[in-house]
Amino acid sequence: MKQIFAENAPKAIGPYSHGYIAGGLFFSSGQIGANPDGSPMADTIEAQAEQSCRNVGAVLKAAGTDYDHVVKTTCFLADMNDFAAFNKVYEKYFVSKPARSCVAVRTLPAGALCEIEAIAEIA
Repeated sequence: MKQIFAENAPKAIGPYSHGYIAGGLFFSSGQIGANPDGSPMADTIEAQAEQSCRNVGAVLKAAGTDYDHVVKTTCFLADMNDFAAFNKVYEKYFVSKPARSCVAVRTLPAGALCEIEAIAEIA
């Protein structure tokens, strides 16, 4: 197993890494729409979804893979009414249409509106 930390993704806000490579797959921790530079998160679902997708891209790159090798995502929304707006952003990044679960949760860390985790083949 190999632990992954991405320079261009927000630092973990708890006792975890950005992800692990194991058995030829990369397993990411969830990525919220936090900005890597520590500046405040945007307040719209569209902007947070964009940043969340970019953060997933940064951890994928650090692991030596990319969006095209993602086989499964799990997406968490603070409000299922944001589903359509979230999808419009998500589909720009995950064009290969990996398997996906998307659920609404009561709250997310740091007041985030969405979070994405991914499982990808190592390219």
